[in-house]
Amino acid sequence: MFKITNFITTFILILSLQISAQVKDKGKFVEPKEGFYQEMLKEIESFKSKKKETKKSFKVDFSDQKLPTSTDEFKYFWFNEPVSQGQTGTCWSFCTTSLFESEVYRIHNKKVKLSEIFTAYWDYVEKARRFIQERGNSVFGEGSQPNAVVRIWRKYGIVPLSAYSGLLPEQKIHDHSTMFDEMNNYLKSCKQNNIWNEEEVVSNIKAILNHYIGEPPANFEYEGKNYTPQTFLKDYLKLNLDDYIDLISILQQPYWEKVEYEVPDNWWHNKDYHNVPLDDFMDAIKNAVKNGYTLVIAGDVSEAGYDSWSKCAIIPTFDIPSDYIDENARQFRFSNESTTDDHGIHLVGYKEVDGKFWFLIKDSGAGSRNVEPKGFYFYHEDYVKLKMMTAFLHKDAVKDLMAKFINK
Repeated sequence: MFKITNFITTFILILSLQISAQVKDKGKFVEPKEGFYQEMLKEIESFKSKKKETKKSFKVDFSDQKLPTSTDEFKYFWFNEPVSQGQTGTCWSFCTTSLFESEVYRIHNKKVKLSEIFTAYWDYVEKARRFIQERGNSVFGEGSQPNAVVRIWRKYGIVPLSAYSGLLPEQKIHDHSTMFDEMNNYLKSCKQNNIWNEEEVVSNIKAILNHYIGEPPANFEYEGKNYTPQTFLKDYLKLNLDDYIDLISILQQPYWEKVEYEVPDNWWHNKDYHNVPLDDFMDAIKNAVKNGYTLVIAGDVSEAGYDSWSKCAIIPTFDIPSDYIDENARQFRFSNESTTDDHGIHLVGYKEVDGKFWFLIKDSGAGSRNVEPKGFYFYHEDYVKLKMMTAFLHKDAVKDLMAKFINK
């Protein structure tokens, strides 16, 4: 019995010594690695997916053409460096905001960077409001017009970029795709279910906007002073918004009258577009930029002569020869919808070659950033004459035209 007890005691002692000498294991966090399972899934998806043929588009062969290649070739006027509008349909706000930044410099010699998304935020709100007021018969989209910026600033003011960027923490590129789908689907649901409580719907639209792009500030500090968006416009920018006008040239409505630009992005049916003959329209653009004004132009950017890699926009002879570009050719394309209201850009400079103008265009679209100089295009005057439908600029740049409207 004593020997058995001794044996057990010795065994327990040896076992306890072994346990006490054992090294404790530690845990750590590791990044997942792709193994055979992930490779297997890739093979399965590759087999299941159909190969898509890349559809080629018919474009001008620019290789033998003498084209602008640098901004240094142009006479241009002050503007902030181009920025990207990202995955949004807010070119109208980016180009018009850029114009107003240049105007603040031209008039007051002050350089300021303004928030494009502040204006877009409140434009979404106003679109939703009208959608409810019109019982779902008003357009709700990402697009708008340059004069929408004036409309929004009059009601809500404006803020510098430093006060509101519309980007969430660590977000670098604007992306409104998911946000817009959510707002659009919500408004469709309101129409389907007869939900017409304006206050409630607008409040919910704001909640969606706040989630994706943040809530705009009611007040902020800039250069050591406190402002509201309204006082910043009035006391710092000191722009008279009544000084800015729209020009258009279309045959379908009378010349020398204010008319409606009948496109979906003119969602509140603005009728303040000054309709002028095409030659007057082009002279206004040329004279404005020659006299130190920049302006916004807007129209179609989906042509065979429009190329993001050469950064140029021309009208090829196989479309229509230069001498045949007139009011009828312009109206024909607008009427059959081959000219559409695609994009707004900021015209900031010019040069003359063989009696023809090339315009330096500051552009927020993705295509303008494919190659250097990033954020720019070079538009030939023929392209503007045929495909750019509107111009937005300071009325002093077109005093002669405005005098004709006043006299009439």
